Amino acid sequence: MIRHRDIARDALRFGPHGGAHRVAMRAGVSVFVPLVVLWSMGHLDWSIYAAFGAFTSLYGRQRTGRARLQLQLTLALALTVSVGVGVLVGMSPHRAWLAVPVAGLVAGVGSWVSDLEEWHPPGPLFMIFAFAAVASIPAQPGDIVTGCLVAGSSALFAVAIGSTGHLWRAVRRPGGQVSAWHPRRSSAAGRHVARNVVGVVVAGGVATAIGIGHPYWAMVSAVVPLAARDLLPQTVRGVQRVVGTGLGLLTAGLLLWLDPGGLALILVVVVLQVGAELLVGRNYALALVVITPLALLMVHLAAPIPTRTLLFDRGVETVIGVAIGILIGYLTRDRSRA
Repeated sequence: MIRHRDIARDALRFGPHGGAHRVAMRAGVSVFVPLVVLWSMGHLDWSIYAAFGAFTSLYGRQRTGRARLQLQLTLALALTVSVGVGVLVGMSPHRAWLAVPVAGLVAGVGSWVSDLEEWHPPGPLFMIFAFAAVASIPAQPGDIVTGCLVAGSSALFAVAIGSTGHLWRAVRRPGGQVSAWHPRRSSAAGRHVARNVVGVVVAGGVATAIGIGHPYWAMVSAVVPLAARDLLPQTVRGVQRVVGTGLGLLTAGLLLWLDPGGLALILVVVVLQVGAELLVGRNYALALVVITPLALLMVHLAAPIPTRTLLFDRGVETVIGVAIGILIGYLTRDRSRA
């Protein structure tokens, strides 16, 4: 039985630093350079593609050398393909409903590969976010090449940044051992895939049917609890998601009111990205205070809407997605361990 004090204890727990500054620096550089390039070209409206490609830098913090390279190359491809499929769906006048089953497919593939290759961070969250956010924006055929090229270039730059430390060590200590990562077989992969697919489809379907904008936030929020295997950590992650998002909406409201533009906006995004990586491994709720405005600024830049509507959509859909994710976790829990 899960007790309220157990949820509160785990939700408030503050983890170790764990070398987060190195990941934060890589993430900051990985997002800063592509955005500056787009700004100099006068195409900051393409920044959503670049930002999703830059998410490649968030993977592999616990690996080095070839192991990190293998993982990040996999994610570079996965995120670029997610953006490309998102553009394809965005071309349809029925994109809102079409995105729901396709997001379920993305969730299934991402969850399966994540389990087999032990991604860190685990699960298909960033693939779903990349696909569904891009799919929500009306697109033209020419946007497919643009989206894939920008996302792919940004992702490969992130891979290069992630490999600099290993290359530097190799130059200083030639002939050293090069680590590699070998995929494993997971007996729980099928069950985990089913949870994520159902969570995404149900959350996306409910949010779309209700008519709230940006249903992808419900989809993403549904898979957040399901990244954990057991009900207690699922509930903790869900609570952290709701509370952290609520606090993050206050920060987002202030930043959207200030309405930074150009280089100032890029610097804000970089600071938020660095802050997110410094905090996400220590306390997820606290990290969401900066992750929430980061996500909203990305979306607002690509498809501006009134600030109040944007904040409302994010808040309501987060609650919908988390509730569905925890419910699925409860209904599919391992009763032999209860």
